[in-house]
Amino acid sequence: MKTLNPHQLSGLYVVTPDWDDTAQLVAVTERALQGGANIVQYRHKTASPEFRKTQAKALLELCRRFNKPFIVNDHLELCLEIDADGLHVGGTDISVADARKKLGPDKILGASCYGDLELARTAVSGGASYIAFGGFYPSRIKKYAVTTPASIVGDAVKEFEVPNVVIGGMTLENCQPLLAQGADMVAVISSVYVTEEPELSARAFAGLFAGRQK
Repeated sequence: MKTLNPHQLSGLYVVTPDWDDTAQLVAVTERALQGGANIVQYRHKTASPEFRKTQAKALLELCRRFNKPFIVNDHLELCLEIDADGLHVGGTDISVADARKKLGPDKILGASCYGDLELARTAVSGGASYIAFGGFYPSRIKKYAVTTPASIVGDAVKEFEVPNVVIGGMTLENCQPLLAQGADMVAVISSVYVTEEPELSARAFAGLFAGRQK
């Protein structure tokens, strides 16, 4: 895939669930991409290093076919080894500045900032390509304190030039107030992966961004 301009990051951002069935994971991700998902993040917290590599390579090949960016969650060495398009780091992982030094200037680098603008400032100054806020709503997948105020999106849009993504219990309905405040991307897990029609679910989310100008 050609190097993506970080400022073009937008739309539906799907994050994989902890599925051990690689064939199912790839198949559902493909349907999400067919429906209009714009970015894929591989996240599997309980996989062994070798199994994680196997799944990541399969998903990377899929994303290459669709010419969409493939992001690895947390594992910088895996990102570099398979030449993924980018890395996403959380608050307890490697610092954004250190990750940027190791990744170089061309990889996408995302950072979880939760509900904290100061974390976002540190991430942006450290070289983040995008910043992530949440959780905003309870999630069926991840356990966290739902304390992120919706107003942080508008504040971030005013302060930062890098794109932002919102995450945490996102549905077609509850993400729309965040989009109205200027969210560039909506990250989902269960609202696409745990549905009867992942392609239709992805298409509905992607439709929220149709014709949007920022």
